[in-house]
Amino acid sequence: MAQWTSAVGPAQLARQLQAQQPRPAGPGAKKPPAYRALADGIRLLVLEGRVPVAARLPAERELALALTVSRTTVAAAYEALRAEGFLESRRGAGSWTAVPAGNPLPARGLEPLPPEALGSMIDLGCAALPAPEPWLTRGVQGALEELPPYAHTHGDYPAGLPALRQMLADRYTARGIPTMPEQIMVTTGAMGAIDAICHLFAGRGERIAVESPSYANILQLMRAAGARLVPVAMSEGLGSWDLGRWRQVLRDAAPRLAYVVADFHNPTGALADEDQRRQLVDAARSAGTVLVVDETMAELRLDDDLEMPRPVCAFDPAGSTVLTVGSASKAFWAGMRIGWVRAAPDVIRSLVAARAYADLGTPVLEQLGVNWLMRTGGWEEAVTLRRDQARENRDALVAAVRRELPEWEFSVPRGGLTLWVRTGGLSGSRLAEAGERVGVRVPSGPRFGVDGAFEGFVRLPFTVGGPVADEAAARLAAAARLVESGAGGGAEPPRSFVA
Repeated sequence: MAQWTSAVGPAQLARQLQAQQPRPAGPGAKKPPAYRALADGIRLLVLEGRVPVAARLPAERELALALTVSRTTVAAAYEALRAEGFLESRRGAGSWTAVPAGNPLPARGLEPLPPEALGSMIDLGCAALPAPEPWLTRGVQGALEELPPYAHTHGDYPAGLPALRQMLADRYTARGIPTMPEQIMVTTGAMGAIDAICHLFAGRGERIAVESPSYANILQLMRAAGARLVPVAMSEGLGSWDLGRWRQVLRDAAPRLAYVVADFHNPTGALADEDQRRQLVDAARSAGTVLVVDETMAELRLDDDLEMPRPVCAFDPAGSTVLTVGSASKAFWAGMRIGWVRAAPDVIRSLVAARAYADLGTPVLEQLGVNWLMRTGGWEEAVTLRRDQARENRDALVAAVRRELPEWEFSVPRGGLTLWVRTGGLSGSRLAEAGERVGVRVPSGPRFGVDGAFEGFVRLPFTVGGPVADEAAARLAAAARLVESGAGGGAEPPRSFVA
């Protein structure tokens, strides 16, 4: 019986491997043999989760043809991986990826470290801040006070609590987009919203256009749903969308869906201007593409003098082309798993009907908490605290990285939670691997691309500040030195550090 649960094609694996930057050799070191470089590249892909564990690899001859190397090279690389525990094989079943005994399974997304691991590891993998107290506690207390009437019902509200749907609709109306509660569905976080949208609009094999780079967890969600991702490159720096490329992709590929983050894009921090928003909506409408707009970062404006553009849905107020996704997770707290969709009423009805076969509904207590915060003004107070903390962290992290790693390049975003950094020619994958050894966890650029793109980048979130930001930058510099020297291990373990 075969032990693999998925398969990686030779062309896909070749693209991912060819996108990797070669491991630098230390002073006087010889270039590693071809088979060793190939084995090292596959091992990195497995460790980062970009090739899943238990994935069947191409046959030796197929991969040799795709990489234009000899079959002997591939055979030797596979044998090295088997010896290291990263590959298992069985006659007649092929070879599939594995991890050595004792190694943690690599995460496909950007899951946070468990709390017990934070004493010795600075976690820059997850772009999320602690709860803005005292508002979390007050919101929960307010929810408990309002819970008794709901406790006498069945508790299932597939579209969301009527009070919260009305509150969210009123907030869109206050932003200049008239909205009815029938245009709102409350979901379990933004991920739950986008998952529901993908299942309704984009069946297995459907094309979805995505920004390149884009949010790693959403890319993985879409891959798992069987979507065919069509990357659309962004402009350089923080220029946001390249409308010429978007028009071409929407016209030529005719994707069923397009997913974009217009407000403080994750990972680059870019902010699309009003003209870009209007043009993209027009292009999507002309192509018959449903435009999914992720607004989870929209409230995290960090520079007070920045005037925010109108929401993308302002250019499609009926919600027939634009489906807007919002969430409490970034603006308030990731542990508050409340998200929502704004769309045309018939789309909301379809999403609600399909939900009966998924999660039935979102927890009532958390919905009451968000509604209490929005109704009493606590939400605005909490978001102000969140902005202040993120701004301080941004400034501290930017200063620390510029001091410790002056050759790294980035533009400072005016909002959001992430810094997109070009690593001075170093491999982001190798930096992530070295970072784990020196006590800093950082996601590499390819996590945010399709088929190995952005190897020369890492994403740094504004989740640490002060001395912790200084220490994080120092550890990143130590990781960079390891990569530059070509060191393969043996780094000193990180000293204990309480974040």
